[in-house]
Amino acid sequence: MALSEQEALNIALASRRVLLLLDIQQLMLLDPLEGGVPASKRVKENISRILTHARLAYPQPLIVHVRNCGDPGDLDEPKVSGWELIFEAEDSELVVDKRKNNAFAGTSLGDIIPTDAEIIVAGFLTDYSIRATCNDALKRGNEVLIVRDSHATHDRIEVLHGGGITPANCIEVEVEVELEEAGVHILDMKDVAGLFTNR
Repeated sequence: MALSEQEALNIALASRRVLLLLDIQQLMLLDPLEGGVPASKRVKENISRILTHARLAYPQPLIVHVRNCGDPGDLDEPKVSGWELIFEAEDSELVVDKRKNNAFAGTSLGDIIPTDAEIIVAGFLTDYSIRATCNDALKRGNEVLIVRDSHATHDRIEVLHGGGITPANCIEVEVEVELEEAGVHILDMKDVAGLFTNR
């Protein structure tokens, strides 16, 4: 049975902490030549650890699985193989579908997540959904945290300045630096055990 938005709001109000899982969908696990993310398998294991800690925490944070919905023919076209979530949402967790990079745009997340809640963000793609959602959360007044190696993206083909390819891991670091300068707290996987405790 799916969690209602009112039930989700009640959890968020009680814990003041949200785990926001962005675009963690089966298509990300494909071979990079078929559209998958190069570091997806390693990052999947790290996100699994974070999700396990969140599910065992007391009080439990609001856990939100945000699923990207592409256009017909896209790898993330709704109801097509690859669109499904990697981690099945439990009954106490919310699933939200989005169509934009920013998970707050065109969804009910802004009504569900209090502006004074701490948001832990993980998932795909670092330079699209992660960046856009973190920036909007900061503008709302939320405290935002990211754990290194719990997000990833594709290699970027450069069309300007002589072309070439920027490796995904370089893009991930660039975005972390940018977001940290904007006010996001960057943590390491060794910090995960205490991520959902009162600090």
